[in-house]
Amino acid sequence: MMESRAQLRYYRSSPQKVRLVADLVRGQAVEPALTTLQLSSKYAAKDVAKLVKSALANLEQAQPGVDVDRVYIGRIMVDDGPRLRRGRPASKWVRMHRIYKRMCHVTVELAVKDA
Repeated sequence: MMESRAQLRYYRSSPQKVRLVADLVRGQAVEPALTTLQLSSKYAAKDVAKLVKSALANLEQAQPGVDVDRVYIGRIMVDDGPRLRRGRPASKWVRMHRIYKRMCHVTVELAVKDA
């Protein structure tokens, strides 16, 4: 069983929002997954689709002539990344409200079904 992977690191969206998109395509074949992502209205869907296409290109590079119909999304993980810490002025006693701008790391691993 051949696998390939691609990573998107330091993606400027919260992990919770990207996990909603990842859950849409987890375990699907590549072609239906790309169609689902293309039709999704979520902001992160476009970048996750690019990541799946990149993983597919990595697989085709490693194993030329692979049957694309047998390729599926084996694993898709969304992990926390670092947070940009920002502040907003507040009342005299509070001084500053913290604002965390979250990032995440997305990893896609494709696998090929055995014939």
